[in-house]
Amino acid sequence: MTEDQKRLLAVFEVRVRDLMELCNKQNHTIDELKTTLFRKEAELKQAINTIEELNTKCDKLLTARVVSVNEGEMKSARMRLSKLVREVDKCIALLNE
Repeated sequence: MTEDQKRLLAVFEVRVRDLMELCNKQNHTIDELKTTLFRKEAELKQAINTIEELNTKCDKLLTARVVSVNEGEMKSARMRLSKLVREVDKCIALLNE
């Protein structure tokens, strides 16, 4: 083997080692990114679950509020109706005198 071929072989070996080192670094980066992606997906799922729970809770609170408003309106309507009935009774009593 000539001196020129030996030099070329040495350069080739260095470049192959550099390429292998770069490949290892890229694999490490890929592993880190996969780990980060997995963690972010888990966080996203948890956030979606939290949002769904809060939406459900909000719907329940709105329903409870509507029901309580309706109950309040019903009580108010009953009181007005009772007042009207008393007034009619008073009017009838006055007419009967």
